[in-house]
Amino acid sequence: MTTTTIGITGMTCGHCVSAVQSELSELPGVESVAVDLVNGGTSTATISSSAPLDTASIDGAVAEAGYTVVPAS
Repeated sequence: MTTTTIGITGMTCGHCVSAVQSELSELPGVESVAVDLVNGGTSTATISSSAPLDTASIDGAVAEAGYTVVPAS
């Protein structure tokens, strides 16, 4: 099991969380996604997967939901 943690900007509500969780959950090998919403700030998503995930795939899934991945601080 691999755990990946990313920062996401632009999220403001529960719908945002659902959209990001849905897109990330569709990536191959993803077992679970937990999002900690920080309204107006940098939210955190923790992704558990069966193998390491490609950064471009994560970025693409978050962009598809309408948000931006930022470097973890």
